[in-house]
Amino acid sequence: MNLKERIQNDLKTALRENDEVRKRTLRMALSAIRFLEVEKGIELDDSAILSILQKEVKSRNEAIADAQRANRSDLVQESQHELAILEEYLPKPLTEAELEEITRQAIAEVGATSLQQMGQVMKILMPRLQGRASGDQASQMVRKLLS
Repeated sequence: MNLKERIQNDLKTALRENDEVRKRTLRMALSAIRFLEVEKGIELDDSAILSILQKEVKSRNEAIADAQRANRSDLVQESQHELAILEEYLPKPLTEAELEEITRQAIAEVGATSLQQMGQVMKILMPRLQGRASGDQASQMVRKLLS
């Protein structure tokens, strides 16, 4: 079962159980997936769906930060609940050691010795991380290892 089918099945379950937050969150995710499929005219694969889910997670994190600044604990709780639901569909994040090992391999492949070659390393590294680490985490690790 691919990721889109899993989300659709979980939405059906949420509808049966009358779980409002899960229903709303999964509908939003499916809506974003369908929008991109219509826009591109293709059926998205799991990696494209993962990137959509990551954008939604990032959006929830930003919403949490904004709600905290506005002292709206109700919105913080709601966004955290949505975030937890979305994270169920993402792969397990890499540990710091795992990220460092994968980054070292990419640096070795490129033969990078300075920060000027960071772009080449990132080009090889990002597809390998596939939703298990953010671009920010990857670039910080590359900077750390190349400096």
